[in-house]
Amino acid sequence: MRRRAGIGAIQKQKLEQERYKDKGTELQGKELEVLGKQLEEFRSKLEEFASNHKSEIKRSPVFRRQFQEMCAAIGVDPLASNKGFWSVLNLGDFYYELSVQIVEVCLATSEKNGGLISLSELRAKLMKSRGRFSQEIINDDILCAAKKLSIFGNGFKVLSVPGGQTLIQSIPGELSVDQTSVLALAPGRGYVTLPILQEELKWTAVRASSALEAVVSEGLAWLDSQSPTPQYWFPSFFIGCMDS
Repeated sequence: MRRRAGIGAIQKQKLEQERYKDKGTELQGKELEVLGKQLEEFRSKLEEFASNHKSEIKRSPVFRRQFQEMCAAIGVDPLASNKGFWSVLNLGDFYYELSVQIVEVCLATSEKNGGLISLSELRAKLMKSRGRFSQEIINDDILCAAKKLSIFGNGFKVLSVPGGQTLIQSIPGELSVDQTSVLALAPGRGYVTLPILQEELKWTAVRASSALEAVVSEGLAWLDSQSPTPQYWFPSFFIGCMDS
């Protein structure tokens, strides 16, 4: 017959558990302290790096992206910091200006594309409006500035369409699942048809027709009824041919 542990043994075991717990808390605190010092040292080195390469960060879009990735790794947002050291980079001003230009392009083209513009077309129009002597911008710059526009509500969104396409939505509201599915079939050819939706998505004619009517009524697509099979064209997926 097994002997039950005595009160003294139980108290001793609890005391040892408390000691282990206290030791673990102490070690954890020391590790956090060391980690905090390392992050502060990294921030200091990052500030020194930014000071030495300030002109290159502002001039080179690739270098600017790499710098922001380093900042993100330690939880620093140079765009949100408008005081102290980070203000000398003026990155916030750069993205603010770019955001305003994005809004201007989206508003100017919304009548043609229904408030959906591809990232590639947006960059082409921004480069044209900014002039050849302005700072070069890449897609990452545009996406960063566009995401800042989310403060205005759901009027501006970055949409990733299956197939690798990225769109900027500048109209309020959510696209339905069916509308998104229709958009996913448009890249490459620039249009969809009722038979394409039925074949690719296995939809009934009623569902496909309803989805097509919705994208046309909201200005996202144009109907070409002159072709043998009516085609629903998306201006967001072809560049240049709609420019005057």
